[in-house]
Amino acid sequence: MNDEHDNTRPYDDLGPEVVLDAVEALGLVTDGRLLALNSFENRVWQVGLEEAEPVVVKFYRPGRWSDEAIEEEHTFSLELAEAGLSVVAPLRLHETTLHRHEGFRLAVFPRRGGHAPEPAHEPTLRHLGRTLGRLHAVGSAGRFEHRPELTIVERGREPVDWLLDNQWLPLPLEQAFSSLAEHLLEAIGAAFERAGDYRRIRLHGDCHPGNILWRDDQAHFVDLDDCLTGPAVQDLWMLISGSREDREQQLGWMVEEYRAFQDFDPRELHLVEALRTLRMIYYQAWLARRWDDPAFPAAFPWFGDDRHWETVIGQLREQLAELSEPPLSLEHV
Repeated sequence: MNDEHDNTRPYDDLGPEVVLDAVEALGLVTDGRLLALNSFENRVWQVGLEEAEPVVVKFYRPGRWSDEAIEEEHTFSLELAEAGLSVVAPLRLHETTLHRHEGFRLAVFPRRGGHAPEPAHEPTLRHLGRTLGRLHAVGSAGRFEHRPELTIVERGREPVDWLLDNQWLPLPLEQAFSSLAEHLLEAIGAAFERAGDYRRIRLHGDCHPGNILWRDDQAHFVDLDDCLTGPAVQDLWMLISGSREDREQQLGWMVEEYRAFQDFDPRELHLVEALRTLRMIYYQAWLARRWDDPAFPAAFPWFGDDRHWETVIGQLREQLAELSEPPLSLEHV
């Protein structure tokens, strides 16, 4: 057993006293100040220390990852940091980065400040392209043994089946969702076939602007909790936005800089809308699977409404149309 808590309500026993006791047990002297940070999958606290900078403590969701998978996350973070990348890696305390306290698994990180990078800003995107090129050069030099691989089954087929089997769709919308999902999975499969045998590398995995702290004209990557094996474009597509022309230009800026450190296969552009669609499907199942955790109904009260699922189906229909369009082009890069 990796943890001892009810997987549906895993944090009922994680109060402020437990957080402080866990940090004190590692030999750090707290000053009693606690700040809960915005996190749902795990629980993350900023903890004040006496005569030292505060630290950030992550309590891993029980039952989600094996110890080996968490340790691979930490090893990858440290590997990136040692290569000179600004990655917020866990602190090594008592010769390890993964700790236990009262049945919880936790890690301690240095606190880093910053804000999300400015969207659609050429200098920022060029910087991110260079940084991700360096990150992927490190990622391609090794492999994960215990982290997942991004697949259509794991990100699409299984979430769809889970939502339907557990009757999360309102009955009048169930058939429409089921039929649409099958068409989407078929179109996603065709997109992956067009991409061919792409290179599978270690990735950040959840590289959206909220997981990048921008400070002093530099990107600082945080939260490798979702690091996995997959195509390089998975770490790029969430950083572009706007019209098709805007997205092509933004991606072009990034890829031009990226290629100074790592090859980029343009066939992966066939995957952009497929990956976006898989993320949309996976997100709905993630919310449903976590619904017994009291934090989720409080934070996402709209999730149970019929109108929400009507909106989701509408958005997925738009994605089905997007999947029939030609991929983004890098002809100017």
